[in-house]
Amino acid sequence: MTVTVGIVVFDGAEELDFVGPYEVFAAAAMLRPGALRVVTISERPEAIRSAKGLRVLADHAFADAPALDVVLVPGGQGTRREVDNAVLTGWLREVASRCRWVTSVCTGSLVLHGAGLVAGRRITTHWSFVAPLRERASEATVLDDVRYVRDGNLVTAAGVSAGIDMALWLVGQLFDPPTARLVQRYIQYDPAPPYAAETP
Repeated sequence: MTVTVGIVVFDGAEELDFVGPYEVFAAAAMLRPGALRVVTISERPEAIRSAKGLRVLADHAFADAPALDVVLVPGGQGTRREVDNAVLTGWLREVASRCRWVTSVCTGSLVLHGAGLVAGRRITTHWSFVAPLRERASEATVLDDVRYVRDGNLVTAAGVSAGIDMALWLVGQLFDPPTARLVQRYIQYDPAPPYAAETP
């Protein structure tokens, strides 16, 4: 049976939050023909403009989205608006009830909170949003200093590039660790940044 991964996109979504996981899942689909497909989904059929200006035309609108095994919500400044979008949160709540895995990257966890999906769960977000999320999502335990955290079928990643780590872990869960390692090698994901981050 083909596993279907749906990545939600909206105006103001952070590009790497969804493009990074998309690349991981698409590579897994290429390496395991017929075993996985990844689609993008937005509320309406017109193109969205991401946080840094990238325009994306989703494969599906909410109305014609396929049944999903995995749903992923990216972060970005757009989440501050989308958390109050009853159409998105209602759709997400309904879809999540049927998914094997419910996931987010960065401040996408704020939208999961808006959909009522994080109560009693351990979650994470971008390092700069940990304190605000703790205030808003007091029903959850917000962790910092982790790349991603799994609580039941809920998996949330920290900011931006952490979504790649989470997606690779999910490929290992959907298939097996050797497949995840093949994907990691194919996309040459072996972080060695040229400048180490310095804390003030």
